[in-house]
Amino acid sequence: MQSRAHTWKRAGIKIGFVPTMGFLHAGHLSLVKEARKCVGKKGIVVVSIYVNPTQFAPTEDLAKYPRDLQRDLQLLRELGVDIVFTPGDAEMYPGKAQNRYSTYVVEETLSRSMEGVSRPTHFRGVTTVVAKLFNLVQPDVAVFGQKDFQQAAVIKRMVADMNFPVRIIVAPTLRERDGLAMSSRNKYLDTDQRPQATILFHALQAARAAVKTKSVSATRLKVDLKEFLTAAPLARLDYVEFFDPETLEPVTQVKRGTQMALAVYFGKTRLIDNVTL
Repeated sequence: MQSRAHTWKRAGIKIGFVPTMGFLHAGHLSLVKEARKCVGKKGIVVVSIYVNPTQFAPTEDLAKYPRDLQRDLQLLRELGVDIVFTPGDAEMYPGKAQNRYSTYVVEETLSRSMEGVSRPTHFRGVTTVVAKLFNLVQPDVAVFGQKDFQQAAVIKRMVADMNFPVRIIVAPTLRERDGLAMSSRNKYLDTDQRPQATILFHALQAARAAVKTKSVSATRLKVDLKEFLTAAPLARLDYVEFFDPETLEPVTQVKRGTQMALAVYFGKTRLIDNVTL
């Protein structure tokens, strides 16, 4: 992968990159289309498929994470993707099984809240694997989804702090017809949980309506939204936060332009979503 990337770079060919963990859906494919738009017909679009173990805690769903490589490859062929990079653990973390891998990339500010609290080791794994993929693929532009708002912010900070020559594009969240954000984990929802999972989208809409004409107390709005979520009896709130979209610092007053994010469990399935109010 790295050798090919160097060949393209020497020839002046632009590389667009979309890192994924596979089990692709229309949201992923929209990122691929954005990458193609950025590099044009003469550029190279690379998609990686790698379920990265270092961003999963021991209690999380690494072993059960959905995988269907042949289906993914067919979808990417149909989109005209040039390269699909599917490394294994031994290539990405050489020597780790023998305790001989010990270098990680850690962002220390933006990663402390929200997902960083609920999943303390998550972002260390994300920044490490993305840094490694950037070194291997050598992209000019990389595309991430807005559904993972905090992740995109952390990646942008890492790129700026570490001087990666990569332009980061954050593409809009794609949703199902009922508003649920597209996610590979939606597959885990059973027939009772799936209709109730739209409560995330409705909570975002309710918060938007609350600040349409005035600012409101973040504490008060959190209480109201926790009450709102009881309309879905199978939902268990992990967090709801209101914060500055640039610094990710929490705000005391919520107004137009504030970013909102929430995480909700349905059984063992954890879903996230966010919106600019």
